[in-house]
Amino acid sequence: MAEILVLYYSVGGSVRRMAELVASGVERVPGAQARMRTVPRVGSHEAIPSAGAPYAELGDLEECAGLALGSPTRFGNMAAPLKQFIDGTSMLWQRGALAGKPACVFTSTGSLHGGQESTLISMMLPLLHHGMLVMGLPYTLAEINATRSGGTPYGASHFAGIADDQAITDAERALCIAQGKRLAEIALKLGDPS
Repeated sequence: MAEILVLYYSVGGSVRRMAELVASGVERVPGAQARMRTVPRVGSHEAIPSAGAPYAELGDLEECAGLALGSPTRFGNMAAPLKQFIDGTSMLWQRGALAGKPACVFTSTGSLHGGQESTLISMMLPLLHHGMLVMGLPYTLAEINATRSGGTPYGASHFAGIADDQAITDAERALCIAQGKRLAEIALKLGDPS
């Protein structure tokens, strides 16, 4: 069974809901399963999260067959807690532990023009440094052209509103699921020795 790591940081809940949709896409692929993980707030000393997925460890990255990375947008960039975790992966980088594994990214913004695409690109950069095979969403998915809120060729996205009260749209939901499914399919193809 190929385990796909769905690693995210969420404050208001939108990125967590997106992560669950990405994971459901992963699990629609026979032979793949999702491993959900999150990261603590910067400066948090709690050892176990009070709710949701367990905190990620470097071993989760090392063991995964693929990675879906999700973050809310902070000034057009990934959130500091997720960046702090990624910044702590240099030992994996030195060993090339993630090289050749497929990866994708997803985000949620509080404003419609809050930097969805720049956040997704900021999340791709460390993955490229790790030698991961970063994939987006193809325009063959009708929702990429139909959505009026979130969804980009760089990865799934969502417009949550300032109060994080905007529901994930049908198009955004379909893109999250498609992204998880695509990631799992690629991970299985890369892992197939034939």
